[in-house]
Amino acid sequence: MEIKASLNYLRIAPRKVRSVIDLIRGKEIKEAEAQLKFISRRAAAPILKLVNSAIANAKNNLNLEKENLFIKEIRVDEGVPNKRWMPVSRGRAHPIMKRTSHIILVLGVKDGVKIKKAQPVKSIEMEKTPKEAPPVTVVSTQKPEKPKYRPLKETKKGKGFIGSIARKIFRRKSM
Repeated sequence: MEIKASLNYLRIAPRKVRSVIDLIRGKEIKEAEAQLKFISRRAAAPILKLVNSAIANAKNNLNLEKENLFIKEIRVDEGVPNKRWMPVSRGRAHPIMKRTSHIILVLGVKDGVKIKKAQPVKSIEMEKTPKEAPPVTVVSTQKPEKPKYRPLKETKKGKGFIGSIARKIFRRKSM
């Protein structure tokens, strides 16, 4: 039986991740975890997190214990690189490839270990009791009538040309 877990778009170059992965390939889970905890490479932390995720998959889906597992296969594939540009002299630019990694982890079960599938949880039905009907309220469906047209508003009449200029001048902020 195989337990799979994957990590996509890790922002570390595949070449650097492979140097860490080569140390744990084929080892038991406890050995691999101990190795990853004490490696001072940046790729060690995400790989340890991926191994823990695969262990959780094994416990949750197949009721397997950590002691019965080993790393059967682990590989790093190249992801989509992020393309950037570095400005250089004479107005030119050199390309920079920020590479990403896809890590695929497959755990295997040691020989002689029985695998039981997790049993589905049975749902318990509640006893149905007749509900009391809420009191019915009668709502009238008629809407109040609205007039077809709005009444005209009374317009303010200014004091002619001088009144309008005065309003413009005196509403300004003084400096």
